[in-house]
Amino acid sequence: MDASPQTDTNAPRLEIRNLVRDYDGRRVVDDVSLTVMPGQVTCLLGPSGCGKSTTLRAIAGVEMQDAGEILVDGALVCDTVYRVPPERRHIGLMFQDFALFPHLTVAENVGFGLSADKAAREKRVDEMLARVGMRAYARNYPHELSGGEQQRVALARALAPRPRIMLMDEPFSGLDNRLRDGIRDETLDILREEDAAVLLVTHEPEEAMRMADEIALMRAGRIVQKGAPYNIYNAPVDRDAVAFFSDINVIRGTVNGALTETPFGQFLAPGVPDGAEVDIVIRPQHIKIDFDRGGHGPNPTPQDGTPARGVVRRARFIGSESLVEFRMDHDGSILKATVPNVFLPKPGKALWLMIRRDRCFVFPAHD
Repeated sequence: MDASPQTDTNAPRLEIRNLVRDYDGRRVVDDVSLTVMPGQVTCLLGPSGCGKSTTLRAIAGVEMQDAGEILVDGALVCDTVYRVPPERRHIGLMFQDFALFPHLTVAENVGFGLSADKAAREKRVDEMLARVGMRAYARNYPHELSGGEQQRVALARALAPRPRIMLMDEPFSGLDNRLRDGIRDETLDILREEDAAVLLVTHEPEEAMRMADEIALMRAGRIVQKGAPYNIYNAPVDRDAVAFFSDINVIRGTVNGALTETPFGQFLAPGVPDGAEVDIVIRPQHIKIDFDRGGHGPNPTPQDGTPARGVVRRARFIGSESLVEFRMDHDGSILKATVPNVFLPKPGKALWLMIRRDRCFVFPAHD
C-alpha cells in the first residue's frame, strides 16, 4: 500500500454519519455518528452485544451498513451504493487473537500485504520491528513468541502499510494483567507517533479511561454519550452510565417542590414534577464515615450533608482499600462505602455516614 498523502490535520480523519446495521430484523447499530481526528484515540465503550464490533467491521469494509456514510479524510469510502474495497481504505486492523499467520516468520508476517519492491519492503519491515522492539525475532515463528511479543508483531504488521486509521477490537484482552498495562502504554505511544486516527473497541471502562482522548459510550446499538474520559465519568448522562464505570449506591426519594428528602438532607430535582420518584446515585468512594462522632476526625463540611446512621453488615479488604457494607437505620437499605487502606469494623457496629453531595447524581427513578 502506498504512503498516505498529506491531509488537513484540522479535518476529521474518520467520519461516520448516521450508520445503521440490521440483522434478521433486529437493529444492531442504530444511527451512529462519530468523528476521529488525526492522532486522536477514540474508544467505543459498551457491554458485549451493543454494536461496537459491528460498527468497526463496517468501517473496515468487511461488512456493509444498511444506511449511513463513512468518510476518510473527507472522501466518501462507503454508503449504501458506493463502496471502496477494504484494501484501498488505508485502514489498519488489530484483533484480540492477533491473527498472525503461523506458517510465516515474524518478518514475513509484518511484510505481508506491502506492495513495494523487495528492498523497500525489507527496509519497512526492519524499521517496524525495531520500533516495536522485535528486530531480534525476525526469523522466529509466532508459536515461538509470548502473548506480549505476538501483540507487538501484530501492531508492527498493522502499521507497516502506513494506515491513516487504526481499528482495534479488544486487542489487549488476550494478555494477562501483569503485561497488559505496559503493552497498552507502549502501543499507544507508537500509534500517536504515527499520527493515525485510532478507534478502539473495548468493554473495559478502565482501559477506555487509560487510553482514550474521547469515549463514545454505546448501549443497544446507539451512542448514548460522547466526551473526554473526565467528563464522561463526572457528568454521566444517566444512571446506567454511572453504573458502567463503577459500583453504585442508589437512594430513592419522592419530589416535592423540586426537592427530595433523604436521610442525608434535601437534594434538588429541578424539572421533576411533584410526586415523581428520583434516584440519587453515589459511588462507594464518595460515602464518608463520620469519625468525628467518635472524636477521631474533622468536622463535617456543608457539602457532606446530614450524617445518617448505619450498622456494619460486612467488611472486606480488597487491596488498596476496604469495602464496608452498611444496613441503614432509616429504611434497612444497603449502602457500600470504600475506605482507603485497612478498615475492618466488626459486623453490628453502628457508624455515622456522610455523602459527598457534589459527587451525587439525581436521575428519574429507574427500575
